[in-house]
Amino acid sequence: MANTWINQAIAIIEADYQRSADTHLIKLDIPSLKGIDIYLKDESTHPTGSLKHRLARSLFLYALCNGWIKDDTTIIESSSGSTAVSEAYFARLLGLPFIAVMPRSTAKKKVQQIEFYGGRCHFVDHSSEIYDESERLAKSLNGHYMDQFTFAERATDWRGNNNIANSIFDQMSREPHPIPDWIVMSPGTGGTSATIGRYIRYQQLTTKLCVVDPENSVFFDYYRTGDKQVTSCMGSKIEGIGRPRVEPSFIPGVVDSMEKVPDTASIATIYWLEKMIGRKAGASTGTNLYGILQIATKMKAEGKTGSLVTLLCDSGERYLDTYYNSTWVAQNIGDLSEYEAKLEQLSLTGTLN
Repeated sequence: MANTWINQAIAIIEADYQRSADTHLIKLDIPSLKGIDIYLKDESTHPTGSLKHRLARSLFLYALCNGWIKDDTTIIESSSGSTAVSEAYFARLLGLPFIAVMPRSTAKKKVQQIEFYGGRCHFVDHSSEIYDESERLAKSLNGHYMDQFTFAERATDWRGNNNIANSIFDQMSREPHPIPDWIVMSPGTGGTSATIGRYIRYQQLTTKLCVVDPENSVFFDYYRTGDKQVTSCMGSKIEGIGRPRVEPSFIPGVVDSMEKVPDTASIATIYWLEKMIGRKAGASTGTNLYGILQIATKMKAEGKTGSLVTLLCDSGERYLDTYYNSTWVAQNIGDLSEYEAKLEQLSLTGTLN
């Protein structure tokens, strides 16, 4: 009987996947960077609106195939929002209760979306508290703690099977520079960078992987020093990425380069991007894109041409009360004028100096 339900649950998730098209690859038109093609893999078009839809699907299939989820299991996840939104969606598909353990500072729109899918939000005061509280809830409710931060790197098949890396290279195949010089992304769990980096190596590609870290995140320091015990007393202000501890799913060995991106640069970049494509994107997209633009201007200075790919992680409509609220930005992020000027210069000259 248990296997019958698991078989049915997997079939439901796979049918949902079959109903969903692949996400778009958007090409930015930046005349000042002629010969350097920049692409955004638009993950906001998933049914739950973010890159984390892929992760949630993989985590559910992984847990089901491992026998960790039954027909009456309460699902618990620690999340700053987007993973919880996506997991709430899949939990509803399977008729399972879902609880998201998250910081009180999480964007209101994400909380509303979790509740829309039938999930419940359990708040903690600091992002560092989400792990222990999730484990406590799972134990007290006899539920299953999904633990995205541990299992993200192993739940997805990095060799292929329609993962995000596979999709990027398939979509790039007819472009002028089909093999990207760099793929740039930011780490939350570290699972997506692990998938992309492993895929690049498995396929014996020349593409390099750059990971960009926001302020108040320890991944960059870990990459630089090798110290797994490094922690931060502050949480990242760029929702969905950056962690106060080194997460098990972050695999530094697949990363070719890491850069730290100031929060003011991330927010200035999403405003600049909105002028380019007429759409709002979340702050993590700003972190990603600023990293791409740094690489692009260096390539231009060296007389190189080629292609660069990064991710549009989610829509900015989720952050109208935060990143797109000038008062909130002034109080929580700071003065954007330095990076707004740099980006204006980029548009005119192809430089960020």
